[in-house]
Amino acid sequence: MTHAQELSAEALADLRERYRTERERRVRSDGTRQYLGADAEFGYFAADPYAGEPAGREPLRDRVDVAVVGGGFGGILAGARLRQRGIGRVRVVETGGDFGGTWYWNRYPGIHCDIESHVYLPLLDETGYVPKWKYAPGEEIRRHAVRIAEKFGLYADALFSTSVNSLAWDDTSEAWIVTTDRGDRFLATYVITATGTLSALKLPGIPGIEDFRGHTFHTSRWDYGYTGGTPEGGLTGLADKRVGVVGTGATGIQVVPELAESAGHLYVFQRTPSTVDVRANRRTTARDVGADRDGWASRRRDNFLRIVSGESAEEDLVADRWTSTAGLLEKLLPSFRRQGDRDAFETAYETADAAKMNEIRARVEQIVTDPETAEKLKPWYRYACKRPTFSDLYLQAFNRDNVTLVDTADTHGIERMTEHGVVVGDHEYALDCLVFATGFSVGVSGVHSGRMPVLGRRGVPLRDAWRKQGPRTLHGFTSNGFPNLVQLGGTQSASSVNYTHVLDEHAVHAAALVAAAESRAALIEPSRASEDAWIAALSQGAADHEWFHAECTPGYYNAEGRGRPNGPTAYPHGAVAFHDLLKRWRAESIDEVLRDRTVAPGHQSASFRSPDR
Repeated sequence: MTHAQELSAEALADLRERYRTERERRVRSDGTRQYLGADAEFGYFAADPYAGEPAGREPLRDRVDVAVVGGGFGGILAGARLRQRGIGRVRVVETGGDFGGTWYWNRYPGIHCDIESHVYLPLLDETGYVPKWKYAPGEEIRRHAVRIAEKFGLYADALFSTSVNSLAWDDTSEAWIVTTDRGDRFLATYVITATGTLSALKLPGIPGIEDFRGHTFHTSRWDYGYTGGTPEGGLTGLADKRVGVVGTGATGIQVVPELAESAGHLYVFQRTPSTVDVRANRRTTARDVGADRDGWASRRRDNFLRIVSGESAEEDLVADRWTSTAGLLEKLLPSFRRQGDRDAFETAYETADAAKMNEIRARVEQIVTDPETAEKLKPWYRYACKRPTFSDLYLQAFNRDNVTLVDTADTHGIERMTEHGVVVGDHEYALDCLVFATGFSVGVSGVHSGRMPVLGRRGVPLRDAWRKQGPRTLHGFTSNGFPNLVQLGGTQSASSVNYTHVLDEHAVHAAALVAAAESRAALIEPSRASEDAWIAALSQGAADHEWFHAECTPGYYNAEGRGRPNGPTAYPHGAVAFHDLLKRWRAESIDEVLRDRTVAPGHQSASFRSPDR
């Protein structure tokens, strides 16, 4: 037994108190309001630095079979799976200048995926591509997004540098009216939304942010014109600069080593340290991953999902820090928590968690030579409170003479900005450049956020329909009163650490819904009874995470320490079970979501039970 496995009740109580104390140092009364959106006076932060000024074009007034909102992997996969189903005109509408989504925007130095690329990159079997690294760099990932879009002919009708302004259902044409910021107003028989959960960049709401006269930019709009270099490094423009970086999450972990290598001096402003585990990135060959066998990528991807979901697997094909900690992460699933006494479970979970976190904190001590800095870099919270990070360079950067860690926990972040720098405590740090590695806002890019009005039958806004009782869906995809609208990657489904796998399963499901509706001349629309049944199924595990997130350090997982969203938000038994459920439902019950419609030319008539309203 390890020391952590032998923790006494008193030791666990002491650890809980330490976690509580560290949490309270960081919780802010303004919660998510501590951040600013990149709009209005800060809109320039969101400008596209890669596409330049959009080319002029005439507004569109046509009709397509499917409009896909979003050109990241969700939208690309939806388009690819629709093509496989024989759907003709598929129009992807994307704010960026090309396909890629997150990987179009995020081109900061040091960027890689944190899931093994051979399971993270989708459709490897279908495209015949084998990633060159265990954890691929951003440009390789972006090029693969383009590769998929080219293979499945998604460029033909795509609209880039274009944002959807609104979606409105029209009963007469039995189609969605799609309007955009480029003056387009076209019809789409079906709409699939793939706007992502983390796509709207956010800025820290630091008093005086507008007063700073130095250079600033967000990591998702990296300014290589100022820094020089490329995503591979070589930021020669920073050689004589005093650079600050705000944010020590997954992005900061990758950016800091590159900035440390190039900047005259680097100040890392940290409120909460991340868990930083071993990455061990390396080049790989096709033989290393078994790419000489048909279906190799699908097998590897499914194997990874089963392991990180706590399911049985004969072998671990990926064998990294995600799969080695699966025994800890999967125990948060309600299905595991119900296998015994709740109190006994929570004690066992805390003991296992303490062992992992002690390992993470010990790694900090082993690598960081200055004891005071090392102490500030130790994370004091449970492992799954924040997304784990992995790096063989980040902690080492703090051993450099030109790197200073500025802990801001006691001041709940940077207090204010001046013309010349930032103030923390009683000290002003003079800066030439401040980089915001502050990530993206949660819940502001989906169809229910209100930023993109979605008007269903009788002009009812989706946001209003969900205002009182929270989201109402069937499987997280479709909603009563909003026919032929399919949401990808949204609420009330199931997620996983490998989000592209989830998106692909969602894309397969969305394409099956569209194909079924097309073959039967029907509309896609669940009954309210179907929604009620699904919400009841989700509610079985709705309270099971409350104890966990309520005690977590602030972050986007728990709305910056203010709690969790109202109502059940996720399928309680994990992604493997959810994907199996969808597969069975498509085979046995897909007709339940199809509603009679006017028979269009070329379609054969069919009779269906009309869902009750």
